[in-house]
Amino acid sequence: MDHRGVLIDGFERVKETVHATLDGVSDDAFTARLDPEANTIAWLVWHLARVQDDHIAGVAGSEQVHTSAGFAARFGLPFDDGDIGYGQSSDDVAAVVAPADLLLEYVDAVHDRTVDYLRGVSAEDLDRVVDENWDPPVTLAVRLVSVLSDDLQHAGQAAYVRGVLERR
Repeated sequence: MDHRGVLIDGFERVKETVHATLDGVSDDAFTARLDPEANTIAWLVWHLARVQDDHIAGVAGSEQVHTSAGFAARFGLPFDDGDIGYGQSSDDVAAVVAPADLLLEYVDAVHDRTVDYLRGVSAEDLDRVVDENWDPPVTLAVRLVSVLSDDLQHAGQAAYVRGVLERR
């Protein structure tokens, strides 16, 4: 397996985990909190998709799926179209009440865009600096692994929240 296959496999695992977590989840569990300040399943999934969409569009030099495919309007959230969840308040977390099928549609669209992008990434591309705001500067390889790591963590958190809620 080459670098493309490894990266695509990793992002496929994010999608699979999200689908398994949202499959049959109750509306109550979808927006429930383990404590008054905890993230909800809905917010965690929205956030991981927003991060992936934002960062892949950034390195690809393309418009985000969120706006290009009309998801920003369909979600109708009280945030700027560019918001991805970093630094959001507890009230912002509570505002993410989109239906699970819409979130899955967005996750799938972002995943498809990610895979399309990754199919064209050469081994040499992975060394390209994509962000000079860090020391050392961030390469494409580091950015992709960071997004993958963040997404897998949030997908796991959403699965954990569902499991706890179902055991209550």
